[in-house]
Amino acid sequence: MTETYIAVDIGASSGRLMKSERQENGQITLEEIHRFKNGFRMKDGHNRWAIHQLTNEILLGLEKVKKSGATKCYVGIDTWAVDYCLLDKEGELLEEPISYRDARTEQAITQFSQQFSMEKLYEKTGIQIQPFNTIFQLFVENKEKLAAAEKLLLIPDYLGYVFTGNAVTEKTNASTMQLLNPDAQNWDDELLSLVGLNQKQLAPLTDSGTVLGELQREKFPTFDLPCATFITVATHDTASAVIGTPGEGQDWAYISSGTWSLLGVETTVFNVSREAFLENYTNEWGAHNTIRFLKNIMGMWLIQEVARMQEYRYSYAELADMAAATPAFQQFINVFDDSFLNPENMIEAIQQYCEKTQQKVPKTAGELARCIYDNLALCYAVELEKMEELTGTGRKIDKLHIVGGGSNNRFLNQLTANATGVTIEAGPGEATAIGNILVQMITTGIFTDLKEARKVIQHSFGVSIHQPEAFDQTIIEKYKKFLKGATN
Repeated sequence: MTETYIAVDIGASSGRLMKSERQENGQITLEEIHRFKNGFRMKDGHNRWAIHQLTNEILLGLEKVKKSGATKCYVGIDTWAVDYCLLDKEGELLEEPISYRDARTEQAITQFSQQFSMEKLYEKTGIQIQPFNTIFQLFVENKEKLAAAEKLLLIPDYLGYVFTGNAVTEKTNASTMQLLNPDAQNWDDELLSLVGLNQKQLAPLTDSGTVLGELQREKFPTFDLPCATFITVATHDTASAVIGTPGEGQDWAYISSGTWSLLGVETTVFNVSREAFLENYTNEWGAHNTIRFLKNIMGMWLIQEVARMQEYRYSYAELADMAAATPAFQQFINVFDDSFLNPENMIEAIQQYCEKTQQKVPKTAGELARCIYDNLALCYAVELEKMEELTGTGRKIDKLHIVGGGSNNRFLNQLTANATGVTIEAGPGEATAIGNILVQMITTGIFTDLKEARKVIQHSFGVSIHQPEAFDQTIIEKYKKFLKGATN
């Protein structure tokens, strides 16, 4: 009997349940069963996630799984990183979780650095310094509320707990909290103390690929649910996306392209050098004893917000077409600038940035899209060069895999190939769900290891190839000079 696997893959703007089976020819299938919207909204003074809505949508999706004919299945959950739920002694939420884009952490790094060196924090954890990291969220958290919490669970671990009653802290996501010490392979007590947390409030650390437990169907009597075994996959969506990347050998890199663009390499050695600290590269723990050495880049969030501000008058494909018909490289923007993190109006934020830096102001939809795509491609090129330097002399990336939703943007893919001078292999678009599924399949014995599983990706899902075309390298040098001036 063919086993059924379900990937619950939830991002910052949407979620989906994807159904997968392994066919007799060795390929794996992927079918969308249920899709739903996600997002934060202002409540009680903070931007909060509607976590109860997420649990309800997962249950609705599992009902559809059963209606599709699967009475038994395996399930894995992945979501975004760093955000958490606080539970009371009865295991109930103290409040809806606050989004990492909430303004509460705007001054957190400045305040934290008065007590603890940022460079020492990096040496201890290997994690990039970002204001939304869990350590900074906890630093500004209400201390009475934090002290009253019996348990803290990251978002995917909380969802798994709701459905199985078993609480764990999966390592690939836990590493993004900036509270784990890679040398000790455990929590760092000094950092926990600084934020007012103790190890008893944290669920046991667990490797991806661990069976979590059975779905407690009796808790949800109004839903017609299948028998489901939950597996703790690589619960950080980027970790799952990297697993779902069909890379071979050593000289490849990836961009997990979604709301964020995560550009990195898969390695087994932590890099906590001063150079890596100054460039703000991160060492996130990966599945199967790997490390994701990567740079967090403001990604499709920019174009998503521009589309939203235009009330979705144009599709993303139409915006890309309009960008292609617009003159190139009319302005430079630093995509890392804080003004783009969560502005009320992204169009105004981009325009004000260009006014401030005395550049041509993009006004039309095509000009705005062209500005975003040009600068993302330039940023990728600059960061790829830095990453090659940071990962050791002699390492030259010869292939860049772009996976995730952004891999469908052929215009940006070609721009990136041109700017980097590297062959782009774009796809699969559903790499995160695929990586989620592959961990489940390895756990249940379908594949022996990650290498074998990745070969199946190549045979099961299509990719597009983008070869570099002629590109004026002086544009990159001008961009670097602009960035140097913009950050001084």
